Amino acid sequence: MSALADFPITQKWPASDPSMLQLYSFPTPNGVKVSIALEEMGIPYEAHTVTLADADVKSPEFLSLNPNNKIPAIIDPNGPDGAPIGLFESGAILLYLTEKSGKLIGATAGEKAKITQWLMFQMGGLGPMLGQLGFFYKFAGSEWEDKRPQERYINEGKRLLSVLEKELEGKDWIAGDYSIADIAIAPWLRALDFYGAKEVLGWEDHNNLVAYLDRFVARPAVQKGLVTPPRA
Repeated sequence: MSALADFPITQKWPASDPSMLQLYSFPTPNGVKVSIALEEMGIPYEAHTVTLADADVKSPEFLSLNPNNKIPAIIDPNGPDGAPIGLFESGAILLYLTEKSGKLIGATAGEKAKITQWLMFQMGGLGPMLGQLGFFYKFAGSEWEDKRPQERYINEGKRLLSVLEKELEGKDWIAGDYSIADIAIAPWLRALDFYGAKEVLGWEDHNNLVAYLDRFVARPAVQKGLVTPPRA
């Protein structure tokens, strides 16, 4: 019996190779963090497209792995202590993958702490705030007559970009060498294109951020991870 047999999600998204790490995701800013990390770390994996439709993310099979009904999620059949493990939350998955691979987390305890600090900056600040900006600037919230919520998230988006712009002065990456912190942060900066919000945030005035995102997207592993799994 496969190590994955006890995970009901594999009934809806069967594994072609049960010995490989299984990724259940969609190419959103949060979803591509994990595919990019797997590509950068060279961890063999199998990607399954889980759309954002209720039929997928609210299906009993997906909820059995992530009760919070959000992508991404993984199953590693070769987990800690010789047992398979299922995980959700992109930040937790990134930290798990660094422990598994020993890559993209720094060489010392101090470097690891700084990288984790900026990972948490993305998880607690950049991602949620830019996500709200997208809702109020592009999606349903943009139609609301009361523009105070939109103004709040535009202003917060500007503030967060200024934090990153200052931190990147004279640096290629946010916390020393390229790391999971960059893999977490850069996809959310890229999402500003999708939200049509670059101009309102003054993106082009942030020279360090413009160069940073260009460096990130130019990486071959990033280019593959950005389209894995495919939307269709």
